[in-house]
Amino acid sequence: MWLRTLTEDLRANGALVTGFDSSPAMVELALQRLGEDADLQVADLALPLPYADGAFDDVVVSLGLHYFQDWTAPLAELRRVLKPGGRLLLSVNHPRILESSDPSADYFSVNPYSDEYIFDGQRAVLTDWHRPLHAMSDPFTAAGFRIAVISEPPFLPETPRELLPPDLGDRTAFIFFIFFVLNTH
Repeated sequence: MWLRTLTEDLRANGALVTGFDSSPAMVELALQRLGEDADLQVADLALPLPYADGAFDDVVVSLGLHYFQDWTAPLAELRRVLKPGGRLLLSVNHPRILESSDPSADYFSVNPYSDEYIFDGQRAVLTDWHRPLHAMSDPFTAAGFRIAVISEPPFLPETPRELLPPDLGDRTAFIFFIFFVLNTH
């Protein structure tokens, strides 16, 4: 869903977009929505990407890195496909999200945690890797990026309430994701 929605928004704003997802089903859904002329393919961020060095001005990774225990190889590959002066725009689970669901969790550890979800009536267990902020920023700089922006934006006021956490009450923000803009040197 993220690939389809994000790609649709970028294209609507004039961007030339190339996209990939490791799920053939997600790529197929995105192609159905965007049209067969969309430049989308199946690729895995854990492997070398099928793009030339310096192929892109910007790379967007939406909620993908937190599935990796080690960010070294994915960040190196993302850096490889960016042009000099390019930007990596990414979102990951917020480092406080684990503590909000498990107050005994150790904020400073890097460890896996799993949650169960139901997608189209099918049970799925997704495992994310919790990491504190320094365990995010250190790999960014080691991969040759400079942090330009760290953002914890609120949700849009027009967001349907059914898409928000049920215990939100009257609050206008909640900690769930953190966003980064990283520049290449």
